[in-house]
Amino acid sequence: MNMPLAESPATSAPTRSFHTIGREILELLYQHRVLSTPQLHVLLTLPEKRPGRPVYLRWQLGELHQAGLVDRIRAQGPGGRGRVQSQPFLWFLTETGAASVEEAGELPSRPYRVSPESVAGARQAHTLGVNEVGVAFVEWARRLGHECGPLDWTPEVANRIRDGQRRFEDDHVISDAILNYVHMERGGRRTMLSFFVEFDRATMTSARLAAKLQAYGRLYEYVPQSADRTRRTPNATRPAWMYNYPVFPRVLVILDAAPPKAGEPDRRPQRLAARTEDLYTRAAADVRLSRLKGDIHIGVTTLQQLQEHGPFAPIFTPLLSGTQSARPAPTDLYLATK
Repeated sequence: MNMPLAESPATSAPTRSFHTIGREILELLYQHRVLSTPQLHVLLTLPEKRPGRPVYLRWQLGELHQAGLVDRIRAQGPGGRGRVQSQPFLWFLTETGAASVEEAGELPSRPYRVSPESVAGARQAHTLGVNEVGVAFVEWARRLGHECGPLDWTPEVANRIRDGQRRFEDDHVISDAILNYVHMERGGRRTMLSFFVEFDRATMTSARLAAKLQAYGRLYEYVPQSADRTRRTPNATRPAWMYNYPVFPRVLVILDAAPPKAGEPDRRPQRLAARTEDLYTRAAADVRLSRLKGDIHIGVTTLQQLQEHGPFAPIFTPLLSGTQSARPAPTDLYLATK
């Protein structure tokens, strides 16, 4: 089915060729798997040059769709079948589109393939939420003169946390995303930052989310060991994470929740505040995390605070600082406390 082109692209004069925009779209969809039209609109245009309506982007997406390089479905949303047309399109690569990106060789290969069934599955809202976290960082980097581009976060990155051949989920901590950010300070000093991002829509228990945070403690201490002791090298005492990261990335937990139904009061702020409280209590009770509080930094905020105030505002609650009776004040993404 071809995308109807109700609006002419001539109403928004393009400054880049179809080839350039099309390649950027394909690369974004390859790395992030699924993006909505509004998310693509923000990622591909600077705020000062962004038109109110993504007419030209829709035309480009329509051309890629007709070429068999991308596919789409409507996003899920409230209101039932009668209101489905009010939801934005979600875009993803076809097998042909993924192969064209891999042939160019510009991005690390990702064997995972997206299908209409997987996009329409139960994790759709979670996937789009992780994208919103990335989009927020990109937008604030643009405003602040920092560096964080549309390809500077990678979804679902796994790191091994123990030896053995158990289930993949038992042997690895799978971050919702790894995000890279360059803080441009006065005088031109560049500070390179990396973050493990965990996005939680309040759909899992706080105990399960806390268990995932505890897995980062395992990751920090995990040292791979060869089963054959005679083949062990002096580097056998080096933690595995040091092979991938110059410093251990800070862990950012971004909370969100589904909006209330029509006519119901919005209790999301109270729910997310209670969830932050639960995480603080559980992190403080974990022996490994308590022992590593000087080495690992974990902060919690909400998606709304991140979008409205940015990552350099005091919006993060550090989980491994202070005590139950003397909580640390909210801080920025550095998670430093006085």
